[in-house]
Amino acid sequence: MKRVGLLTSGGDCQALNATMRGIAKALYNLYGDEVEIIGFEEGYRGLIYADYREMKREDFSGILTVGGTMLGTSRTPFKLIREPDENGLNKVEAMIHTYKKLKLDCLFVLGGNGSLKTANLLSEEGLNVIGLPKTIDNDLWGTDVTFGFQSAVNIATAAIDNIHTTAASHGRVFIVEVMGHKVGWLTLYAGIAGGADIILLPEIPYDLDNICAALAERGKAGKHFSIIAVAEGAISKEDAVLSKKELKKKKEKEKTYPSVAYELAAKIGERTGQEVRVTVPGHTQRGGAPTPYDRVLSTRLGAEAARLFDKGKFGLMVASKNNEIVSVPLKSIAGKLKTVDPKSEIIRAAKLTGISFGD
Repeated sequence: MKRVGLLTSGGDCQALNATMRGIAKALYNLYGDEVEIIGFEEGYRGLIYADYREMKREDFSGILTVGGTMLGTSRTPFKLIREPDENGLNKVEAMIHTYKKLKLDCLFVLGGNGSLKTANLLSEEGLNVIGLPKTIDNDLWGTDVTFGFQSAVNIATAAIDNIHTTAASHGRVFIVEVMGHKVGWLTLYAGIAGGADIILLPEIPYDLDNICAALAERGKAGKHFSIIAVAEGAISKEDAVLSKKELKKKKEKEKTYPSVAYELAAKIGERTGQEVRVTVPGHTQRGGAPTPYDRVLSTRLGAEAARLFDKGKFGLMVASKNNEIVSVPLKSIAGKLKTVDPKSEIIRAAKLTGISFGD
């Protein structure tokens, strides 16, 4: 009898259930009734505190199109993973204890950057671990695309699409704030797909003068409205050269804004005299049903994870490279962010079509 564990950790996204389904269906086809699947509740928390349930075949039916995660999730920051909890419990030792107590043959971890850093830690501690790349940010090293990304792109793009008519009707500048604190993949793709005029990313610090100049150019061309897609983590050139400590001190002294979008709206309005409005799709970008693309990707990733288990290959993350499903060592990707290259072809193409990045 084979016994495996499943957990979903970190922020939720649309294709977590679809990916677990892919793993389970492949395992059942490989082993029939000779496999047991243990689902841990609320991510690593369930593994730490032995909060789990034995899954049944029917648990994995009818969930291909269901967003979120049937196991629940929580954030367990990697930087705190070796610190005891409030009761003095050693979290790493507790996870290893639960794994061994349940006599697991493997733990499948569906998670993003921080979650897979913990997965690699557990692998280095001697556990059999296989990771699957989950994040709407698409910022995981070692894979071309993560499941959840395309679904989030669709939602963010729809938000930009729906702003166009009201922006045009009122002749306003609209700023749509897209998720992405450290990387700008989601904003970049949604901005291009939604026809944004200006796209602001964490990887390309912006100059407010250049943004206002781009808006003025549109005005001269007879275009009296503009759409700006801005990532949560977009930063000005002035702030980009500051240390974290200096930036924090500066923000404390200045007028505070709810987010970068509202700060930009205020400053652009002051500079240009134009009406500027802000739209924040927020957590809607994580919600709803996964797109067909993500359903297919998740099924392929899940099946490959089951195949790796069958072959006795662990300490790996399944990945998509050049539209082929492959595997990469967890230790080679743990802690590495895949950021947007300002000199990449996609940025060059966007600029050639007239999109400004404020630089």
